Amino acid sequence: MNRIVLPEMLDRLPPGEAAAQRSRRELRRVNAWMRHPAIMSRTLAQNLPGREAQSLVELGAGDGHFLLSVARRLRNHWPGSEATLVDRLEAMDPRTGEAFHRLGWRVSAATAEATEWLRQNQRGAHQAILSNLFLHHFPDPPLAELLRLASGSARLVMALEPRRSWCARLGGGLLWAIGCGPVTRHDAAISIRAGFANGELSALWPDRKNWHLTERSAGLFSHLFIARRKE
Repeated sequence: MNRIVLPEMLDRLPPGEAAAQRSRRELRRVNAWMRHPAIMSRTLAQNLPGREAQSLVELGAGDGHFLLSVARRLRNHWPGSEATLVDRLEAMDPRTGEAFHRLGWRVSAATAEATEWLRQNQRGAHQAILSNLFLHHFPDPPLAELLRLASGSARLVMALEPRRSWCARLGGGLLWAIGCGPVTRHDAAISIRAGFANGELSALWPDRKNWHLTERSAGLFSHLFIARRKE
């Protein structure tokens, strides 16, 4: 099945609209079902060893709940860490910021397109750039540009994406069983068709010589990409 990128309904809905708010709540359930917070927190800890505070950026952060779930799993690992949540919409709930603060994390939200934010960001200013269910929104040419910019802004880049496979298609068709509504179910089918398989993200990475690249399936439905700069 070839990769096809199409618009998703949630991207076109105003953040305050009831259907958008419902879909964002459902995405938290979907992330838990796919075990993305657990996978991301474990992989981050493996690739950023030590207990010193980290500087992290999440691209396409949405309401911030995903990174909050990751931070909760790492609360005894990286006290005092700093996170920047980048999204083109102002979707972060103030209560999410308060929850980060209770964990001892400093968090700021940046309302910007991910590519433009990376262009303006100081090179090498962050330890890690991560994304969750975000890269599949981009066709290959703009995705290659985004990855190029990310490679100049951090020494670790990680992404969890839908895996373009029959198993993921089957799982997406069962989202009604965990209470997901029409927006989430529609977007899941679009996301899977735009997802990744094999080494497709590695093929778009700008510099294989100076980076360790890992790309593989993660669980039944997900695709994990890790780019770590060589020391």
